[in-house]
Amino acid sequence: MEIPDDIEKELDKQGGLKNLIDKLDDSSIPERCRIHKALSDEIRLKILILLNEQSLCVCLMKEILNIADSKLSYHLSILKDEGLIEGERRANFVIYEITKKGKRFL
Repeated sequence: MEIPDDIEKELDKQGGLKNLIDKLDDSSIPERCRIHKALSDEIRLKILILLNEQSLCVCLMKEILNIADSKLSYHLSILKDEGLIEGERRANFVIYEITKKGKRFL
């Protein structure tokens, strides 16, 4: 196969074509896909932005986002499943905060 000289030189510096192909076998790719899917929804991204500012209870998030309990619960569970947020029960409230992992992807 014929490729431009500058691309071939850069490829050689990076360890060749096999090295580039081997990067696609990275075991973290499925997790990365799940996280990107979790972040691809506008509501979930808004939740992360809010929680990056401060911890919030469900009632405040519901008010700010103007969504139903069931819809908020659905989005929170996706973010929790990916380890981007965590919730803690305090009396009658569940308080959510962003995790270090969540901050890293924000």
